Amino acid sequence: MIFQGIAETLVRKGRVCIASPRIDVCLELAPRIQAAFPEIPQILLYGDSPDSYRYTPLVIATTHQLLRFREAFDLLIIDEVDSFPYHNDAMLHFGAEKSRKKDGALLYLTATPPRKLLDQVKDHSLLATILPARYHGYPLPEATCIWLGDWRQDILMKRKRAKFLKIIEKEFSLNRRFLLFLPHIGLMKSLEEWLHIVYPHKKFTSVSAQDASRVEKVKQMRNEEFDFLMTTTILERGVTFRDIDVFVLGAEDSVFTEASLVQIAGRAGRHKDFPTGNVWYGHFGYTKAMKKAVQQIKYMNQEARKRGLLDA
Repeated sequence: MIFQGIAETLVRKGRVCIASPRIDVCLELAPRIQAAFPEIPQILLYGDSPDSYRYTPLVIATTHQLLRFREAFDLLIIDEVDSFPYHNDAMLHFGAEKSRKKDGALLYLTATPPRKLLDQVKDHSLLATILPARYHGYPLPEATCIWLGDWRQDILMKRKRAKFLKIIEKEFSLNRRFLLFLPHIGLMKSLEEWLHIVYPHKKFTSVSAQDASRVEKVKQMRNEEFDFLMTTTILERGVTFRDIDVFVLGAEDSVFTEASLVQIAGRAGRHKDFPTGNVWYGHFGYTKAMKKAVQQIKYMNQEARKRGLLDA
C-alpha cells in the first residue's frame, strides 16, 4: 500500500521515515523495505540499535527516535498508530509532528483505529481510506470462539484432560505451526514448563516484553525452527510468519481488548502462498470484546466482497 508513495517521494529527492511504536514492527519492516528499494540507503533506529546514525533517504525507526529529528522528513508514515506507547502519549505525538517538514505528509496506518482518529475522520479534519481486503485477494481468517472451562486451574493443577490441550493436539495432528497467546507472563511460564513435560519432542519457547532474547526467538519462529511459539500481546501486531494458526488462551481476560483480538487474528493468513489459517478464541466466559472482534472481522470480509476485492 505504501510503496508508491515512498517511491514518488524518493524520485523527488525527498526523505522518507516509516516509524512504529513497536521495535518488533520496525525489525519486521526494515528488510521488507530494503528489498523493495535495494538501491536506496536505509537506516534502522531503535533504542538498542547497533547502527550509528548517518544520513539516509530512507529511515525505519521507533516513534521514540522521532524526537531526535526536526523538520527532516517529506513523508512520515506511522504504522500501528494505535499501539502502545505512541497511543495517548503527547510527547511522542509532538515528536512526530516536529520531525516532518512543514509541508511534509503524515500517513497513519492501522487495522484498528482509535476513537480519536475516527472522530477526526467524522469531522473531516483527517482523510481516511479503508481497505477491507489483503493484497492476495483472500478473506481475513474469521475467529472461532470456544469455551474451555477454567483453563487457569487446568494450568495450575496440570490437568491432562484440559480442553485447551485438545486444540493444541489437534494442531499437532494437522502438522500446523501456531502462535499461542496468553494474557499474563506468569501463567505463560507455568504452562510452558508443563507443556515441555507433556510434549517433550516438540520444539517451542515463549516470548514477552521482558524477554531479552525475544528478537532472536521471533526470528527462529519465522525460520520455522519452532513447532509453536507462546507469547503475550507483544506479538499481537507487526509480525508476519509464513503459514501459522493462532490460538488465544484466555480470550476473556481484560488484556485482550477488541482491537487486540482483531490484531491477533490478523497474524493468520498473511502470506500469499498460505492465505488461510485457523483462529481460536479460547475462553472461560464470552466477552463484549470477543463478540465485537468477531463481528469486525466478518464485517471487513463482507465489505471486501461488496467491493469485489476478494478472489476466493
